Amino acid sequence: MEEFHVHKMDDHHLKHEEALSLLKTARGHLDAVIKMIEDERYCVDISTQLLAIIALLKKANTSVINKHIETCVKDAIRTGDVDEKLKELETLMKYLEKSL
Repeated sequence: MEEFHVHKMDDHHLKHEEALSLLKTARGHLDAVIKMIEDERYCVDISTQLLAIIALLKKANTSVINKHIETCVKDAIRTGDVDEKLKELETLMKYLEKSL
């Protein structure tokens, strides 16, 4: 499995506030689903909630990718250092393809 480079956020990067909010919401829903399973709730209700969590996670991921494009990729274009960012996005697209 390929590894992504871990980049420390510089001061000029925008925070991932939208993704963070979505992830916290998903965490709350996940806790609720765990409780539903412990309480032996109806399977379809549990599945419906799991699908809602998956949708939140996908939306959070899209938000993170968009912020990367808006900040890191735009910076790379300005500085002429685009090749690394394009390679990162190509690798990410392979992971997205597998997850669909």
